[in-house]
Amino acid sequence: MRTYFLYSTLILIVFGSCHKDHTELKQTIQDKKEKVNTLNKELNTHIDKAVVLDSLISIRSISYLNKESLLNSKSLDSFVNLEHLSDDFVFDLKYATADNFLKQAVYDCTACYTRLRTALVLLKINHELKDKGYRIKFFDCYRPLDVQKKMWEIYPNPSYIQNPAKGSIHNKGGAVDITLVDSLGAELDMGTPFDHFGKEAHRDYTELSEEVIANRKLLTDIMIKHGFWTIRTEWWHFNHLGGSQNKVENFTWDCD
Repeated sequence: MRTYFLYSTLILIVFGSCHKDHTELKQTIQDKKEKVNTLNKELNTHIDKAVVLDSLISIRSISYLNKESLLNSKSLDSFVNLEHLSDDFVFDLKYATADNFLKQAVYDCTACYTRLRTALVLLKINHELKDKGYRIKFFDCYRPLDVQKKMWEIYPNPSYIQNPAKGSIHNKGGAVDITLVDSLGAELDMGTPFDHFGKEAHRDYTELSEEVIANRKLLTDIMIKHGFWTIRTEWWHFNHLGGSQNKVENFTWDCD
């Protein structure tokens, strides 16, 4: 009996010690995981700031104040309003007017938001275009999901409108609808107006003048060169390569 008691006591001591060691080990592993996650977040922040800084160094058209604001952005996935970044962009944001296929305004006021990573590339592209005598003109940028739903209700054609059940890259802040203007602000002839839902706006449509074909090629080539991709049915639409990885958003902006 005495021997049994001693064995039992010894087992409890060993088990208790092992349990304590196991608990401490689990806590140590958890602490290290949290430390690694913290370090990764700090690293990503530094990487984002390095990317921003590298992008801004060569762009003369942004004021010092705006460069400081961009450097203080939380991440490359932050939203920024292009209207506040550069005076060299041109804006004609159609969905804040009735001049669109909806025949009604669906934005209370104008704003051209994109993710910061997309905005930086657009700034680079516009800087390059300016040296050739052109600038980017925006028709649409980030689009709230509720607006996407309204478009789908009016024109449920997946060749032109992304089903809101899946969400558009516009809803993720990674797509823009654009054209080019010359040094006087006149739009280059692209063969059709923005929002022309017909074969003439398709990228594979060739019954166009040499001037129109050259203008579309100029716009498409420089966008693809800098990491955008296209859709077949709209010469004006461009998706940033990183845009599809972000989540769909539905925020709206304040109007002054």
